[in-house]
Parts: sequence; C-alpha cells; structure tokens
Amino acid sequence: MGQLSTRTLRSDEYGAFFDVFAAAFLDDALDTARDAYRGAFDPELTHGVFDGDELIGVAGRLELEITVPGPVPCPVAAVTAVGVKPGHRRRGVLTALMRDQLDAMHDDSTPIAALYSSEAGIYGRFGYGLATLESHLVLPRGAPFLSTVEIDDRPVRELDREQALEVVRARYPAVARTRTGWLSRTDGSWQARVLDGPNARGGLGAPRFAVHPDGYAIYRPKQEWTDRGPEHQLDVAELVAATPQAYAALWRYLLDLDLVGSVRWRKAAVDEPVLDMLVDPRAVDRRVLDGLWLRLVDVDRALMSRRYASSVDVVLEVTDRFCPWNAGRWRLRTDGDGSATVTRTQHAGHLALDVTDLAAAFLGGSTLTGLARSGRVVEHEPGTLLATSRAFATDCAPHCPEPF
Repeated sequence: MGQLSTRTLRSDEYGAFFDVFAAAFLDDALDTARDAYRGAFDPELTHGVFDGDELIGVAGRLELEITVPGPVPCPVAAVTAVGVKPGHRRRGVLTALMRDQLDAMHDDSTPIAALYSSEAGIYGRFGYGLATLESHLVLPRGAPFLSTVEIDDRPVRELDREQALEVVRARYPAVARTRTGWLSRTDGSWQARVLDGPNARGGLGAPRFAVHPDGYAIYRPKQEWTDRGPEHQLDVAELVAATPQAYAALWRYLLDLDLVGSVRWRKAAVDEPVLDMLVDPRAVDRRVLDGLWLRLVDVDRALMSRRYASSVDVVLEVTDRFCPWNAGRWRLRTDGDGSATVTRTQHAGHLALDVTDLAAAFLGGSTLTGLARSGRVVEHEPGTLLATSRAFATDCAPHCPEPF
C-alpha cells in the first residue's frame, strides 16, 4: 500500500479522471459521454487522491449560481463526479476528497455546496443535508385537464436542435432566476447536464424540442410497439414555462402526441402544478425521492445570501464536526425586507441543531418544526422554533430540474 496524497488535477489528466469516475460507477456506457463531459471539466476545481502515481479517487465541482429563497442568485459549488476506484475503498479516500474540497470552497468564500448522492447514507457525515425532494411522474396519454385550467392557445412548434438551442438558452435564465433550486448554465453544462447527460442513456432517442412563445419542453422518445399498437414513451428532460398558461400548453402538447402511451418526467418538483390540473389525480404514477443534498460551507455567508419570510431574532447553536469554523453560536436577525445579518455571539442558544439540519431547511425543503419533531432540532427558548421555522418557509417547494 502506497502513500496517499491529494491535489488538484492537471488538464492532461482528464482521461485518468474520467476512467476513475466511470469505474467507480460501474458504468461502461459513460464512455460514450466522455467528450460531452470534457467541456464541464475544470482541472483547478477537480481534486484527486493518488496512491503513489495511481489516481484512485476523484471529486469535481462546477462554479455556478443557484436561486435561493428571495428569489436571489447565490454562488454554489455543484459537486460532481465523486468516486473511488474499486479495490481502493475503505481507506479514507472519500474523506480526503471531501476535506480538501470543502477547505478549497472555504478559502474561495463559496457559501454553499450541492450534490446528488448515489447512496443516501454517504454525505451526511460530511455535513450535507437533504434539501430538496423530486417526483418521478408517469402520466397516461390524453389525461384530461380540469375545465378551469387555462391553456395558452398560441401553438407549440417543434424545432430542430440548432434552432431550438438558440431559443431555450435565451429563455431558461429568466425563469431560473425565479425558481428556488434552479442552476445557472454555461455552454458546456448545457451539453453535459441537459442534452447529452444521463437522460441520453436507456434506449432513448435523440432530444426533441417543443417550443412555445413563453416556454419549451425538451424530451426524448422511446419506441414501444405492442400487439395493440404503438405505446411509445416520452421522457421529459425539462419543461420550462414563464406563465401557467404556457406550462399548461406544453403539457397538453406532450400528452396529446400521437403514438404515445405515457409521458414520464424523472426530475419534477414535488408540488408540480400538473398534479393539480388533472381531472383524475390517480391517473399519475408518482414516486417521491431525495433530490439535492446541500452543504453550508460558511454558515454566516450562506444564511445572509437568502431572504426570509418574516422577521426573527434568534441565536442558533450549530454543531459541525467536519468544518469546525462553522461550529458555535450564531445570531440570525432578519428585517422587514427579508434580508439578514448573521454574527457570532456568546449569548445562550435559542435553538440547537447540526449543520446538516440547517442545510435541510435552507431552501425551504424541510421545516425546522418538522425536524424538531424528529428530534433533530432542540428548542431552548419557547416560541423561537415556530418563529424561526416560519422565517425559513417558502411559498413553493425547492426543486432542481437537472442532474449534474
């Protein structure tokens, strides 16, 4: 066994990085996406663990913005491609990656980090809390809407890839800035995360683009022929709409396409409006799973980046075993416009909680009152729990519509 060392990678080490990533996920099909992911690879933001000269563990991150409650944009480290080469596990490789990565974010003043977890029990020990949920929806073709649903009667048109990309790249940012949990995008991330990412696998066809004047849907067809005729599947990669009427028009278009048996969306919000638009809500096959896991890299900067629903003055007693600079008592004071100041204090804590619980409540996906019912938040000063939970509340469930 050699001496383990950790460092950022060089640009000429992309091939080795990708090989470790693909091997860690036991996914030979990933190799077809090697070129697409290259545009999102930044060696200065990618850490590797070496056993001598052999690269055995990797963890990358993307420097993006995420919409936080307000809504306001906030810098986020989107952690991606984390993996340890088979045969080298249980040696502290992942812990070393997380340590160097979080130290680098702290040094760069990045307030929060986010990731998707391949196994839900992995990242809590590094301070990540479950911040969003997502719905996997399956709707039957032709599912009728309630008569009260207003559908924009302007047509939805299919465009080829080149024409559509110009449209969707222009329309996405304005909507993303209003939706808690949505991410900014670069040209490279459009390719890797939306167009040629994980949704490209599983026998699905090339992406198709349904464009409306106030939105668009990107979907992939999967052919399914039965003895009774075609029952093709449409897999929605994303659906973006600036108005409820455009949203309804795009859904109506997808549900009414010929030859289709079902429309599926694996990255829908838990409060997706289409669920309340249907005549028969039981027509939807729905599963709710964990979505984004969030990490408050710097508690004070993170809490001051978002807006709050009501005024509160509370002392939070925070534990953080992995990032000790966050541990201690923080006074959170919000004012009438929702902005906040966060300072260290010696005053007694009103609420005691771990940084994972604070992360879970940060986007509004979990409530502090709910976490308290499970014993994860402890109230020391009566009345402060409910007041603080209401301050963190949001009108809509946070949601991230894309993998990374």
